[in-house]
Amino acid sequence: MNKWWWFGAVTLFLSACSTHISDYEHVEPRLALDKFFVGELVAYGMVQDRSGKVTQRFRADIVATWDGNQGILDEVFYWDDGREETRVWEITKTGPNSYEGTAGDVVGTARGTTAGNALHWVYQLEVPWRDGTIAITLDDWMFLLDDDRLVNKTEMRKFGFRVGEITIFIERKE
Repeated sequence: MNKWWWFGAVTLFLSACSTHISDYEHVEPRLALDKFFVGELVAYGMVQDRSGKVTQRFRADIVATWDGNQGILDEVFYWDDGREETRVWEITKTGPNSYEGTAGDVVGTARGTTAGNALHWVYQLEVPWRDGTIAITLDDWMFLLDDDRLVNKTEMRKFGFRVGEITIFIERKE
């Protein structure tokens, strides 16, 4: 047997073990983006490389508004190296449990689905790389812990390979 057969078998096995959004259908509390992302929120997070080493930390201030099915998340990131970065998400609720979003550094459109306390959405993000940028795929999972707190776990991939992970804790400002 050649080595590509093993690669295919391992890929198939790993994809069979992945979680599906429907696994969270009956988990409470229920996540509705237009209810959680309203007002002022604060996020704390870290970026890890593929070995698990923390490479960056950040805080983000978020101001979120909704008008009908249209939401705006205005985010300002404060990185541990002193950088500041702004991202403005424009989110549209496209169905009872489906959302689409765009932002200046997002390639194309992010698409996601909620079920129970979870949101799963996938998109490509332009990130700084050497003297330019590269697009990486973000496989993003958000889990509502209670009415005021949410955890976000994101796997970053390039060419199908895992290159890192982002973990974010978001809560309402008091």
